[in-house]
Amino acid sequence: MKAIVQDRYGPPETLMLADVETPAPGPGDVLVRVEAAALNAYDWHVMRGDPRLSRLALGLGRPRARVRGRDFAGRVQAVGAQVRQVRPGDAVFGDLGEADGAFAEYVRVPEHLVAPRPANLTPAQAAALPLAGVTALQGLRDAGQVRPGHRVLINGASGGVGTLAVQLAKALGATVTGVCSTRNVALVRSLGADHVVDYTRDDFTGAGDRHDVVFDLVGNRSLTALRRALTPAGTLVLSGGGVYRGGSLLGPIGLLARGRLLAPFVRQRVVVLATSPGRAHLDALREHAEAGRLTAVVDRTYALHEVPEAVRYLEAEHARAKVVITV
Repeated sequence: MKAIVQDRYGPPETLMLADVETPAPGPGDVLVRVEAAALNAYDWHVMRGDPRLSRLALGLGRPRARVRGRDFAGRVQAVGAQVRQVRPGDAVFGDLGEADGAFAEYVRVPEHLVAPRPANLTPAQAAALPLAGVTALQGLRDAGQVRPGHRVLINGASGGVGTLAVQLAKALGATVTGVCSTRNVALVRSLGADHVVDYTRDDFTGAGDRHDVVFDLVGNRSLTALRRALTPAGTLVLSGGGVYRGGSLLGPIGLLARGRLLAPFVRQRVVVLATSPGRAHLDALREHAEAGRLTAVVDRTYALHEVPEAVRYLEAEHARAKVVITV
């Protein structure tokens, strides 16, 4: 099969289309014929081994997983002997986690990381949901404990996670403020945001408005500034991302580490988000999508052989919403 492989850390040029062996499903695995796969900030972080401290987990000299990509949508081709919830021919979507391997014609995935695809979404839209959608869901519902009537601010509202977070926050009954650039104001408003802050003109941390939950997806403000946008008993949820700026030792890890250190000493809740993929969260995303409360906005699509170009666009060009690979 064809797949995008990587044998060393580096720029998009290190990603190559190559022939690799088609994986065979183990007893608890599902083999999926990939129709679409989505890019995430995670992908360029792994590609470059950036921040460098992350290589302790990803692999010191090169990524442990040779084939890139986490999110996918496709059809089940075969299942292992112990698989009970899906069968060949089913339309599914999922997130491989740190195992990677979705930028390929076929992917092998444990059964608990795959779920039926939302019936009203295209493969490209479904592939755009898993990692970004689970991040938004866990950040708002679980970590942020968002309830009806809460005032929620999303910093990075036009990105892959942010566009889904705006919709999920509204589905949870919140009044939503989205922070984005001028060109994305209309997009964020169209997704249901009650208020939109153009960060090129206004600083949401100094405006005097207070929110019950601030969901930071950018990491471009200090903890002190972010906390100014909270009510005295509000919750700050930190989840890194960003664009490539030449490499770093810590990157967003520095802000997250400071958040963990600060959390025990302040009245406001400071939560560093740690997401984990799974069937239950995918099912929740499907329910929201099929009820019309959630859809993925796809900025651009690329063919499998164009993955290096797609990653280059994602990491440097401030992509709106999601970038998707069609296979």
